[in-house]
Amino acid sequence: MKRVLVCDDDTTISELVALVLTDAGWTVYTLPDCDNMIQKIESIKPSIIFMDNKIPKEGGIVATKEIKSHSEYQNIPVIYFTAHSDINELAQEAGADLILQKPFGLKDLEAVVNEAFNKFADKKTGDFL
Repeated sequence: MKRVLVCDDDTTISELVALVLTDAGWTVYTLPDCDNMIQKIESIKPSIIFMDNKIPKEGGIVATKEIKSHSEYQNIPVIYFTAHSDINELAQEAGADLILQKPFGLKDLEAVVNEAFNKFADKKTGDFL
């Protein structure tokens, strides 16, 4: 099943991403913080994670590093998304796989999800993990 986890404390952004990706056939989960990230990933089992930079309490960099250091979840593509102009440096520091600059258009959102799918999904099964 294609699942997306959106970690962003801005409910408007989370709802927009959820609306667009649900219409595209994804099951979308949203979180306003990144506390207990590994436990949440174990429960949701996302195929892709959108991670905001400034999200309570640990922040996107710490949460992404935690995901990428976990042997079972390190291959889940993390799309770092923020309005910061230094998004490339922040994403690199975090260990994210792709970026999406805020504000973004709907085509940009769909394109980054397609890029994550094309780069990271198993070509035979379509599964990510």
